[in-house]
Amino acid sequence: MSVDQDALSFVIDRARIPGCEGLQQIGIHESGHILWIQPAQKKRPNSNVTVLDVAGDWISLGGVDLQINGALGLAFPDLKKGRETQLETIAAFLWNQGIDAFLPTLVTTSVENIHRALTCLATFKSHEKQPIAKILGAHLEGPFLNAYKRGAHPEAYLQPLTLKQVKQLLADYAPWVKVITLAPELDPSGETLVYLRSQNIIVSLGHSLATAIEAQGAFALGATMVTHAFNAMPPLHHREPGLLGAAAVHPGVYCGFIADGAHVAPLMLEWLIRASNPGELFLVSDALAPLGLPDGIYPWDSRKIEVKQGIARLADGTLSGTTLPLLEGVKNLAQWGICSVETAIALATETPRKALGLKGIGPGQPARQLLRWHLTQNPKTLTWERLWPEGQVKVKQPSHAGG
Repeated sequence: MSVDQDALSFVIDRARIPGCEGLQQIGIHESGHILWIQPAQKKRPNSNVTVLDVAGDWISLGGVDLQINGALGLAFPDLKKGRETQLETIAAFLWNQGIDAFLPTLVTTSVENIHRALTCLATFKSHEKQPIAKILGAHLEGPFLNAYKRGAHPEAYLQPLTLKQVKQLLADYAPWVKVITLAPELDPSGETLVYLRSQNIIVSLGHSLATAIEAQGAFALGATMVTHAFNAMPPLHHREPGLLGAAAVHPGVYCGFIADGAHVAPLMLEWLIRASNPGELFLVSDALAPLGLPDGIYPWDSRKIEVKQGIARLADGTLSGTTLPLLEGVKNLAQWGICSVETAIALATETPRKALGLKGIGPGQPARQLLRWHLTQNPKTLTWERLWPEGQVKVKQPSHAGG
């Protein structure tokens, strides 16, 4: 492979990369972007290029969280004008948690609250020079959910899935809504799903009692995601596979799941990974507003949640989410040994991007996003660190002629 040595500033050697076989070299362009990825070779670059030998550790982009409800005490449905600083603080916090990008998730609430939060997200602009996680759009988790599978979503704000209600909810915000979770059985005609796809909104099925046939019908109309697999949907059954059974074998459908050990038993996650194409699964945090805060009791809409060891529940015991960062799920998967380390890393970094139609690690990606993962044994522990903690890649300065 021909390499422009004049543009090469830094090389990462003997790296494992999700999706690549064997050890790799990563060339970093002087602009701070990945220049190339190629098999590791004995021949090193010119002596004026710095080489970092990572000795078989994994290198990946940062995480992408497609379902996160808030952090540092702020629930995203509570966003409004004047809270931009809080949003920026959360984005910086997530960056420090290894997250490159995220979808602020708005759970079921009033249309007025949703519009107010979307206005804040759509007009948000960062004013800080520090690296922050990028906001890719909003994820609306509701209000078109099945009341019998609403989980912690307030029943008072659930709405019928009709074209009129969908248009009222979206109003002028369709360009800023990236994903919407809905129960497809609420609209047997499928016209709402077709309309949402016409607006370039990804439809994710969840909080649903859909049968396998109903789910297959929704996939045929363009639904391409499933929200927190196993949770808020019928269990698998040998005569009625249900929503998840249909999704696990349908090409091109991406299933999100939570790996905190409470929402889904590790054994069932192992089944999901074996039954599905791992390239069509992705981790989510489903983190709530207390993410980044200690365990305790916190307000949640008009109710309260109690957080114990990172798991959040309503007073009646209903699971409502977690306060564990996304990359903790990667560590859990590795510790449980239910998939390879490469797969665990990809589930939080590569497949969420793929589910949104974004590029994974490769030429052109910013090198500031690179994470280094190291696995130790006895006990089996996976850790990560940023290659450049401050988000700045040290590149060589261009030379200038003259004396």
